[in-house]
Amino acid sequence: MSHHAEHVSYKTFTTTAKDAYAGLSALSKAVNDAGMDKALTELVKIRVSQINGCAFCLQFHITLARKLGVDQRKLDLVAVWKEAGIFSAREMAALAWAEQLTAIASGPVPADAYDAMRQEFSEQEGIFLTVSIATINAWNRIGAGLAFAPPAP
Repeated sequence: MSHHAEHVSYKTFTTTAKDAYAGLSALSKAVNDAGMDKALTELVKIRVSQINGCAFCLQFHITLARKLGVDQRKLDLVAVWKEAGIFSAREMAALAWAEQLTAIASGPVPADAYDAMRQEFSEQEGIFLTVSIATINAWNRIGAGLAFAPPAP
């Protein structure tokens, strides 16, 4: 098992790149201000962070999800959400959309993937869900790239 030493701390990032941190925070605030279900967006952030291998973001969002009262079984099974049988149609649509957007380097997002997401989300919700997914992908690239140490739970 390899150990990944922290390159830069989260605190150093937030104080050194204040404007970048503020910009990412503003995106998250816009999603929250739009009224998106925080438990749902936390599940999405957890799944994307698993895919991207960002230990800091994974721990951070699992901790937030627990504070929001997200069912522990969902936290345990989000990596296998398709097979788990415990996620709502809305949660599954959000997780599927998150996986599509996170894998965008593999090829274009199929139109039917957008249509599937829209069966569960309004246009406005779809926009802000997409912003949330884009934001966590950006955070994952920063957190994993700089090897932020996971925060205490």
